[in-house]
Amino acid sequence: MQHTITKDEMYQRTIQFSTRILHMVKAMPKGMAEDVIARQLIRSATSIGANYREACHGRSKSDFIAKIKICEEEADETLYWLELLVNSGIMKQSKMQQLIDEANELVAIFTASTKTARSSTYSPEPLAR
Repeated sequence: MQHTITKDEMYQRTIQFSTRILHMVKAMPKGMAEDVIARQLIRSATSIGANYREACHGRSKSDFIAKIKICEEEADETLYWLELLVNSGIMKQSKMQQLIDEANELVAIFTASTKTARSSTYSPEPLAR
């Protein structure tokens, strides 16, 4: 059975994800590499929710699709930075796994939303996952 997420639930989910990323970055060790990754991670993670909000206020189907595609790309970029933190040994896998899982889920949700929006049966709400 497919669970659907409302626009408001998805907005809250992106806010919560960004907040969790911000808290994790505050707990990261300090150093040149860590600072560069932290900035990139904050930028991409917070962009997900901002672009989702813009997508929900899109003026057209094509505008919605373009913004949702940006959400997908930013979620995937966030996943990259999280994986880099683990693979470089900066952060432990056990500490990062929930954020990695959530980033993967966000990528999947936005990918599915893009496909749905491109179909002829497009309806902007609710989002399916």
